[in-house]
Amino acid sequence: MGTILIDTPAKHVCRIRIDRPKKLNALNYEIREAMLEALPDILNNSDNRAIVFGGVGGNLSAGGDVPSMQNLTKCQANDRMGHIHELCRLVAGANIPIVTAAEGICAGGAVGLSLLGDYIIVDSKTKIMVPFLKLGLVPDWGMMRSLPLRVGLPKARRMILENQTISGDRAIDIGLADIFASNNDVMGTAIMTAEKLTELPILAVGMVKDRLRRLVSFEEDLFEEQLDQIQGLTGMEFEEGFDAYMNKRRANFISVKSVKNREHSK
Repeated sequence: MGTILIDTPAKHVCRIRIDRPKKLNALNYEIREAMLEALPDILNNSDNRAIVFGGVGGNLSAGGDVPSMQNLTKCQANDRMGHIHELCRLVAGANIPIVTAAEGICAGGAVGLSLLGDYIIVDSKTKIMVPFLKLGLVPDWGMMRSLPLRVGLPKARRMILENQTISGDRAIDIGLADIFASNNDVMGTAIMTAEKLTELPILAVGMVKDRLRRLVSFEEDLFEEQLDQIQGLTGMEFEEGFDAYMNKRRANFISVKSVKNREHSK
């Protein structure tokens, strides 16, 4: 049936690939459950400083497994969405960078999954689609928030209402994707991007991701900024960064044995 493949293609980079190529890597219950089981250990492993999402067989994913959506009771539909949202919260709340290799088809829920991460890599073969209305459904996987934040409300509206197919070039133009793999090696580019991101200060990255995700009010943001920067200024990552600055060298944050999570609670 196939679920996911997990490996380490580069130092400190964990790769998770959807392994259901005969179904264009459609996201069924088994795949979501496998991700839910694997991600906590991946995120809690200090050796992992970045994640790459991808798919097997030249496509990221065709999105949700449509046949499994048929004839659901309200209770079953509620359970399905609860399962999806559990995974959404886990991915969106990850305190390390997530890079998605959007090879080939990237549709529906796979777009939502990609938008929960930080970087999306595309090429000339990428086709991004959000065909929810075509099925009589609304976008899920948090996409009604994440898509407008990425491309702006007017473009998000048109993508959804017109069931647009977005090429890799177009995705770059409108801000839907971040990096165009000119050599058509989306996965290789994603791994290289993730490898560069592993060099960043992991605690500070987690703080930045958390604040960007929540988009709180200005006063709340100033409050969080004060708490975060107190922890940053008194932490080991700043010690390394300051020493590197003073000695005109490149900081090596990987060598710093610091905690991944902020000390204060929400």
